[in-house]
Amino acid sequence: MAGNKSYTIVEYFGGDDGYRCGYCKNQTGNFSHGMWTHTMTVQDYQDLIDRGWRRSGKYVYKPIMNKTCCPQYTIRCHALKFQPSKSHKKILKKMSKFISKGELPKGQEDGEPMESVCEDAGPREHGKICHSDLKCAVVTDLQKEAAECLTITDAQKKDEADAAPTGSETSRKDPVCVPDGRTTAAAPKPGTGADASRPPCRKAKDLRKERRLQKEQTRQLADGASPIVSPTPTTPTQTNQPKPLEDFMTKSLPENSSHGLEVRLVPVSFEDPQFTASYEQSAALYACYQMSVHGDDPSECSESEFRRFLCDSPLEAEYSPDGPEVGYGSFHQQYWLDGRIVAVGVIDILPTCVSSVYLYYHPDFASLSLGSYSALREILFTRQLQKQSPKLSYYYLGFYIHSCPKMRYKGQYRPSDLLCPETFAWVPIERCLPQLENSRYARFNQDPDAGDSRLLKDIALVLVLYRRTVMPYGVYARKRKGSSDEAEVQQYAGLVGQDCAERILLYRA
Repeated sequence: MAGNKSYTIVEYFGGDDGYRCGYCKNQTGNFSHGMWTHTMTVQDYQDLIDRGWRRSGKYVYKPIMNKTCCPQYTIRCHALKFQPSKSHKKILKKMSKFISKGELPKGQEDGEPMESVCEDAGPREHGKICHSDLKCAVVTDLQKEAAECLTITDAQKKDEADAAPTGSETSRKDPVCVPDGRTTAAAPKPGTGADASRPPCRKAKDLRKERRLQKEQTRQLADGASPIVSPTPTTPTQTNQPKPLEDFMTKSLPENSSHGLEVRLVPVSFEDPQFTASYEQSAALYACYQMSVHGDDPSECSESEFRRFLCDSPLEAEYSPDGPEVGYGSFHQQYWLDGRIVAVGVIDILPTCVSSVYLYYHPDFASLSLGSYSALREILFTRQLQKQSPKLSYYYLGFYIHSCPKMRYKGQYRPSDLLCPETFAWVPIERCLPQLENSRYARFNQDPDAGDSRLLKDIALVLVLYRRTVMPYGVYARKRKGSSDEAEVQQYAGLVGQDCAERILLYRA
């Protein structure tokens, strides 16, 4: 290949076979198209995720939405317009209280899964076709550290179980599970209701202001002065503007705080000294998390599996004059508590977004709601990057799966959009939810005449890498004299769209 131009090189696998679903556990109901990526530019990946693709290591997959058991809709949050909800503020205050006073709450309150991409998103056997020349580093004490972690966690769980209330003592405010996966509040106690003859309740601070004003007026009348006139109270909308996320996240802590928390952004590269220095500790934390939280066998969360899943990335590090200072590519956001890593958020920084890939954490800190806390940190990070690169303004949370109740929490980060699976237009989630209540699969674009505007109609324009030479598919087909892979290439072109098909090199042996 001539020149120094960066290419994306992929091998397309199709999507005919069903495999196990990581959400509903259907053994053969999950269907997706897949590609192995040898290398990929950040712009190509940005275009692919805007057409419903997603990566797991170097494997890139796209659910077959009208066929798979649990349709997975790409979701993005408008980071600049995001306002934390009450539950988000509660989580931030909980973390602040823990850092300042050392008080670790009991139990996990939000019940959210802690990853943005399910590990069973694609068939694991595709990992065998990796052609990486890198040798896996040996982590000799990985299993030892993970076992120690589990011993501590199991002991802590036993202590919590011994101290937990019995079923009859459970709070009546807890939601009650119903068969269709929704939650409904427990029935309230019977009562007579509000007394209509009594005035409505008023805020305590308003009552205090009124009493102070009355005292001042009484004093001035006693002194012979003219009483002051009560000003017209302003409405809350005139004075109480909502606080931005920054105010909650950057709240100053006392100098004598019990703990110190530092978030470090580390490029995923074995040439980076920070990454290599923390690699062994990070791999041990991953094994501890997978075994404790997901119940994995030690062989399923080995160092090589950790490397394949969360360290091997097809994205090449890139820098642009109008891009963020840290550049584009794959990164680990490491959460260091008192000198050790307690959580790691895996993210991709792309031309218009920060894309969340996965989060793993120490089980001892599950009660801090680290899934929600890390998402809020990543939204704040996106806002900071946008100041350096104006077009980088979205936070992608992976897939929204309405048919899986535990994955609906991603819809709480508003305002957000879902990607229409047929036209690839972004639609506000509020307009999508009523459709998803009626059907697992839905077309969100309400225009019946709208279609895929970026569909490549002439597959002769698809770029092919054949015998180390780049050529259009039309030339390749003539060289192969009527190659039988035309249907496969046609399907591939429709899935990646015109922009990617004319830039990405489709590998043909």
